[in-house]
Amino acid sequence: MSKKKSIKLNELDFNNIGSWPQQAKLGFCVLVSLLIVGLAWYLFVADKRTELQGLERQEADLRAEYETKQGRAANLEPLKQQLAQMEQQLQQMLRQLPSKTEMPDLIVDISQTALATGITNELFQPGGEQPKEFYAEKPIALRMVGSYHQFGGFVSGVASLPRVVIMTMHDISLKPRSKEAGAAITPNSPLELAGTVKTYRYLDEDEVARQEKAAASNGQKGGT
Repeated sequence: MSKKKSIKLNELDFNNIGSWPQQAKLGFCVLVSLLIVGLAWYLFVADKRTELQGLERQEADLRAEYETKQGRAANLEPLKQQLAQMEQQLQQMLRQLPSKTEMPDLIVDISQTALATGITNELFQPGGEQPKEFYAEKPIALRMVGSYHQFGGFVSGVASLPRVVIMTMHDISLKPRSKEAGAAITPNSPLELAGTVKTYRYLDEDEVARQEKAAASNGQKGGT
């Protein structure tokens, strides 16, 4: 019975592979094939796996962004309707303010209300009107003398005028009128109210259009 001759690597001549036994050649080819496949996987497949993982993360981010934007788009129409309702309410509130033609009479009514409560108007000087985006404000420099209760009656009287009157106070000071040192202050002691108040009216459609035109013109000048 014949015995297979074992092959030792140190007996193989790598400079003359053609002389190798058939088994050695076959084993060498298999080894080279495995080496090529492993190298190809490392050079191509491994890089593609990394790229695939990056694309999967990008897909997840895009999906999350899409879902967020989809949610916003679903709420966009209700928000538009809510904004339109708020604009209508704002216009209704503005219409309750005095108009341009009512403003002079309103100034007189405020002054007369002060006199009716017993307040002395030492200074009641309306200033120039200052237009804003959709309303105009009119400052009034004043100096009034009256008691605490008289000023309370004045505020109550202004609030009961037919038109909605908004007055804001600026640099207002309220101090005892008496200059005597140590003078007692009672509910009927004269007080001096001095400073500036501002009252407001709404702009009509023509005035709003002029305001928008002026704002657009100023914006174009600023951009040049």
